[in-house]
Amino acid sequence: MELTEVTEGKRPYLISTDAEALAVAERLAFDFAEGDSARDRDRLLPWQELDRFVASGLWGITVPKEYGGAGVSAVTLARVIAIIAAADGSLGQIPQNHYYALEILRVGGADRQKSFFYERVLSGERWGNALAEIGHKDFKRRTHLIRDEGGLHVEGRKFYCTGALYAHRIPTLVVAEEETGLVTYIAMIPRDSPGVSIVDDWDGFGQRITGSGSVVFDHVAVEPEWLLPFQASFDRPTTIGPFAQIMHAAIDLGIGWRAYREMLAFLRGRSRPWIDAKVDKATDDPLTIHQVGTTRVRLRAAEALLDKAGRIVDAAQANMTDTSVAAASIAVAEAKILCTKAGLLATNKLFELAGTSAAGAVDNLDRHWRNVRTHTLHDPVRWKYQAVGRYFLNHQLPPRHGVI
Repeated sequence: MELTEVTEGKRPYLISTDAEALAVAERLAFDFAEGDSARDRDRLLPWQELDRFVASGLWGITVPKEYGGAGVSAVTLARVIAIIAAADGSLGQIPQNHYYALEILRVGGADRQKSFFYERVLSGERWGNALAEIGHKDFKRRTHLIRDEGGLHVEGRKFYCTGALYAHRIPTLVVAEEETGLVTYIAMIPRDSPGVSIVDDWDGFGQRITGSGSVVFDHVAVEPEWLLPFQASFDRPTTIGPFAQIMHAAIDLGIGWRAYREMLAFLRGRSRPWIDAKVDKATDDPLTIHQVGTTRVRLRAAEALLDKAGRIVDAAQANMTDTSVAAASIAVAEAKILCTKAGLLATNKLFELAGTSAAGAVDNLDRHWRNVRTHTLHDPVRWKYQAVGRYFLNHQLPPRHGVI
């Protein structure tokens, strides 16, 4: 399939409340879960599912109310992402950078940029990303912005570009050489711009259909109105970092919940009890029962901490100060730690408790472990512990960037 065009005649449904966003997510998740194993196993790119996802209105729920959107809370957004990720881990991750770019726009965009880009999103435009690149420190080898008589142009190559394959517009991190030194921007580049090449070369063993491959920019012309301040948005306290991280945490939590539910179904229907348990059913094995309870408690604890972090992010968005943003970053770091650990625990326990038959290729249950293991490689939690410890022991505020 090919990318559908954004047209005024096919505007997505307009979600207006947090409750409605959650209800829509639940309905979509029910359908998305039906084919997720086949999509993963055969790497079937989810064009139709993404069209439905956007048409549902969920991709516009963070557009502020004053610009026509629902302006949902961070609590609700995290729950929506977890619900979709439980249905399909890849589908849960694909819009993450779309929402991230919307937060960058909210924090640092000019009024005219907000009016233009918010309207595009509410009309059905979906965004990907071209933020990361591999190993380049030299300015000329990094993806950079050129200013000359011909206008503005972007040159470079990006990788881990989740969602770019499916995007109408690609928010791209570029560096520019200016009088004050190197300055970074997010360039909101249409994917059909001359010189843009999207390479479907993501070959990770998990999150296989996220479209996280490469994007090449060969002297791509950009308009000044497409440039959003990036590093400048971290020179002051903003919620861009914790907002990004709470979505990552929600993805891990959602995948964990799906694995937990798969485990319960397998134990009830197909697993056999261990001989020394001296029971007739696997569901009566006391050691299994204990581990099922432990796994659920870990997931529920992570879920509760994610909700708490969302409320703190909401408070920080309403009043961005050094203190409020630091509190949000630390709360999200705590939630990210638990969501990572709980997601990995649930996917491991799925096999440990369900038994050898759960490893059969026909069920493809390993996709849950592969998905959460791959996604949890984002922004290692070992550094989250450092941020939390320094904050509470030494009153040291966490760094301001997109991964804390």
